[in-house]
Amino acid sequence: MGPTRAQFVQYAPAALAVVPLVAGPWSALAAAAAGAGAWALNTSAPALRSLITCGFTATGCGIAAGEVLAAGGNPLLALGLAVPAGAAALAHHRNLAGHMPAALTPATTGAGAGAALGQTSQAQLITAWWKEFISGPTQTEGRTLIQAGANLEHLALDVGADHAAFTGIITLPQGQQVKVRAADIAAVYQIPVSQVELGDPKHYAPNALPVTVHLTMPAAQPQIEAGNPTTPEELWAAYVGVPEGAMPGTSLTVTRYDGPLDWEGIATRDRRAIGTVNLQDLAGNLDLETIQIALAPGEKPSQMGIRVMREHALMHGTMLSSVLGELSMDSRGYVRAGTYVDGRPALVPLAQPGSGARHLYLVGGSRSGKSGLLEQILLSAHRSGIAVVLASPQTGTIAGASLAAHLGDGLDEAMGALRLAYALMVDREARYRSPAFPFTDPLVLVVIDEAHMLLSASSPYHLEAKAIVEQLTRRSLKRGIGVVLATQTPLAEDLGNSTVIRSQLLIGGGAVFLRCARGQGSLVGANAVEGAEGLDLSMIPSQWPGQYAKVADRDMSGLATESAAAPEDGTFGLGYLLTPGSQAVQFRSLHLDVAPVSLAGGEPPAGIEDCDAWRQRDTIAQTPMVDKRGKNLIGSLADLLAAADGAPASQEVVPLHIPGGPHSPTTPTGFAGPGAATGSSDGQELIKPRILELLQEQSIPMTAETIARKLQTPAKRIKPRLSELKKQNKITNENGLWRAV
Repeated sequence: MGPTRAQFVQYAPAALAVVPLVAGPWSALAAAAAGAGAWALNTSAPALRSLITCGFTATGCGIAAGEVLAAGGNPLLALGLAVPAGAAALAHHRNLAGHMPAALTPATTGAGAGAALGQTSQAQLITAWWKEFISGPTQTEGRTLIQAGANLEHLALDVGADHAAFTGIITLPQGQQVKVRAADIAAVYQIPVSQVELGDPKHYAPNALPVTVHLTMPAAQPQIEAGNPTTPEELWAAYVGVPEGAMPGTSLTVTRYDGPLDWEGIATRDRRAIGTVNLQDLAGNLDLETIQIALAPGEKPSQMGIRVMREHALMHGTMLSSVLGELSMDSRGYVRAGTYVDGRPALVPLAQPGSGARHLYLVGGSRSGKSGLLEQILLSAHRSGIAVVLASPQTGTIAGASLAAHLGDGLDEAMGALRLAYALMVDREARYRSPAFPFTDPLVLVVIDEAHMLLSASSPYHLEAKAIVEQLTRRSLKRGIGVVLATQTPLAEDLGNSTVIRSQLLIGGGAVFLRCARGQGSLVGANAVEGAEGLDLSMIPSQWPGQYAKVADRDMSGLATESAAAPEDGTFGLGYLLTPGSQAVQFRSLHLDVAPVSLAGGEPPAGIEDCDAWRQRDTIAQTPMVDKRGKNLIGSLADLLAAADGAPASQEVVPLHIPGGPHSPTTPTGFAGPGAATGSSDGQELIKPRILELLQEQSIPMTAETIARKLQTPAKRIKPRLSELKKQNKITNENGLWRAV
């Protein structure tokens, strides 16, 4: 069965447009005659399509003749098809090779079925191949389309003397997803996969994906000969900016040069984001140690600062004793934590004036300088008048523990410190109804060292500690209570697999990332942190370059007990600091040339206000706050104090005036008489407005039992009404705590 007129109109113009470029008008006439003859003789559809397809291949003449003969056609017709097909192949070859740049004028037209007549010869060939192998509707017999209907829209050509490329948008009907891969396109156009660029699906609609295909690439730049003196720009162009380099497509502008191992510059990528840089690969490209390179993201995503150091700028450190005036909190709530690689002070927030406290997330393995930074924070809190509740599951690991108002030293005592911190927050919520903390009580820092010992699934306090820390990180800032949480790795299991804890820590303050054990410091994948993408904390070395040789020179004269470690003896405190609204920047914490506790001046630690939670701190620290399933965390101060006293909370009567509510006397059991709940024929409905008014007036979460006690109504009458109010989206329930919307 022969091709239809629509098929002939679709394919014939492509051949007729290509042939005249090289073969001249006589070949064009021959192609037209061959096409008309094929149509008149009812030649098969594959044979007619081969007239067009063969223009892409060097063996097109043989394919055309073979298709005609296989279909039982006249041999003379096969010969007539082969001649113009060969001319089309020559024309296509010369066009792509750049021999006729005048004929390769870029054109931007739609790639629909009706747009072929307005395209250049190259655009028609590209469109024909796309429809033949990828989208259809045409399809060679025995071949499966890559994705039917995945049309190439908005086709644009970019052809120069040394390159040829086209761009477009792969488009599907609404509701479908583009599944065409770069490898599929490379196979169709017979080019390497590296020459096909697909847009990131995360940034585009599922049914529209941009594509760029480089049919021919510019000739490779000559490589720099080994042994010749080279500048940083030449090294960059040869090893870093190349496709297989650490920062492909970038160029380097040197801003300071003091030798091949001491320079600074700015890497730029033309109108494209640089993205995540693998520091190990960059060091390998430049033949340097990782520690000799520092990166600083610029204001534009297409730029990044580079610094190469013969000797690291932070090797000799900044002495704690030299910056005593910067350890106290300034008017913005910041204290000095160390020094950035460019010499600027590295500051972390402990409070936000007018808003409350701030959190701090600290990650660092053994011998990374984590304990020293915690001691430094304790000293800053002491000098700033901030009270500290310290939870240290490992006994005796914090030398500055005496600066804390309350110390939980050991696993059980550390859990008690968490309970006290939660009680203080609930106490302040009960005393202060306004959304913003008025700062009549001192700021409090809840410092949790080795938090994984309390939060991980293997901890005996896992469920209770996780519930308390989640609530602290969510609710404590407005009450002037911040959380400083330290773990050995950024892994989710160190935080009890709680995404809430880490996200709230990062939202509510800053983060410090120090060296971690090998294989446990990657901040990618599930452990990715916005602003610190691509960092691998296990790649921070434990020694500076050249220090290994010094260690090898052993001093056999005996142990000098009076000698002190110098900053260059190790990379303690070297890492990355992430503050709100910025990128992680390399820094080093202060070198403890003197013990922080010795700088406290012998003054007692800042104290916590006199309140019910503080007065009963010893009892509260020993009172579990969740049930055996780890749920239903105690939500009010009255319930908490009742649990600490060992009495059921439901038997305690706390009178509360509710405007418009009943005031009937209570029974000996602590509940109101029958008339309180059934004062009308619709008594159950009257309870719901009272519940809602109570939750709105007190603005703190409560358990069902607490609500029942305050309304002097049995809990069995309250719980169904709570469910009804929740269905009406008037109240919410989180971990057994009810709150007005």
